[in-house]
Amino acid sequence: MDLEEDQISLDAYSRAVVGAVEKVSQSVVKIDVHQQAAQTQHRPGQRQGGSGSGFIFTPDGFILTNSHVVQDASQIEVTLSDGRLVQARLIGDDPGTDLAVVRIDAPDLAPAVLGDSQAIKVGQLVIAVGSPYGFECTVTAGVVSALGRSLRSYTGRLLDNVIQTDAALNPGNSGGPLVNSQGEVIGVNTAMILPAQGLCFATAVNTAKIIAAQLIKEGRVRRSYVGIAGQTVQLHRRIVRFYNLSAEKGVLIAAVEENSAAERAGLLPGDIIIAFNDQLISGIDNLQSLLTEELIGRKARITIIRSTKKMTMAIVPDESKSISD
Repeated sequence: MDLEEDQISLDAYSRAVVGAVEKVSQSVVKIDVHQQAAQTQHRPGQRQGGSGSGFIFTPDGFILTNSHVVQDASQIEVTLSDGRLVQARLIGDDPGTDLAVVRIDAPDLAPAVLGDSQAIKVGQLVIAVGSPYGFECTVTAGVVSALGRSLRSYTGRLLDNVIQTDAALNPGNSGGPLVNSQGEVIGVNTAMILPAQGLCFATAVNTAKIIAAQLIKEGRVRRSYVGIAGQTVQLHRRIVRFYNLSAEKGVLIAAVEENSAAERAGLLPGDIIIAFNDQLISGIDNLQSLLTEELIGRKARITIIRSTKKMTMAIVPDESKSISD
């Protein structure tokens, strides 16, 4: 490839990035958060703060961001792309997926176009826009490094179908959009791995659409809960062979909460959960993924190994309490 061909290629790349940024930049906002400090640790009335990013996704002022950006906020301020400073209110957040929705009341808003994260391909161009370290509307570009990654949120819950990219993220990028070359949002930037370089992650926009709809409707995401503390363990080979199990792992119950669904069902510490509603359980993350809203208050079946005996019990999951409860 000669110099002229290099220049043509560079121009095409530049045009794609510039065009995408022009489409999405008016939707990207800087979010400043103030938190009332605990009087036991700070002087009374002293405030702590932080900042992050977000993007407008409806004409009437709903903004997507990360849960960890706005959690425990006593005041949320949003700076729009045209410099306007607007007070925002928290609509709802879901620490389990690290997503949150806030809302502002302001005219002439430009919502971003939400794309389809299932349509993206490894290697395609992506652009991250946000406010790292308070530098508003900072643009970085890269490619989709991998799809279908799993990433543990700060609550310990496993996030599935996460997009991995090498578009550089820094503190303050959290909650900003990851967009394709058409300027469509395909992800919500959520994390980078330090001190590694080029290992950055975004929650897929298809997941964000579902969570945002629930947060707008109810202010939270409802999940079912059985009330155990557990860990993934390897099943004894004799148990696997005797019961002809296709999975070799289960969830060892370390503790059972008082007055919980697990206690009512008769589960005991030391039991090993191997199936839930006839679906084999390969670990604690697998069990969590099955505890959906649809199971709240509905009878389900839980299969365990107690000592060497296989048992199936009826269990009626409760609704999970939010972290703030």
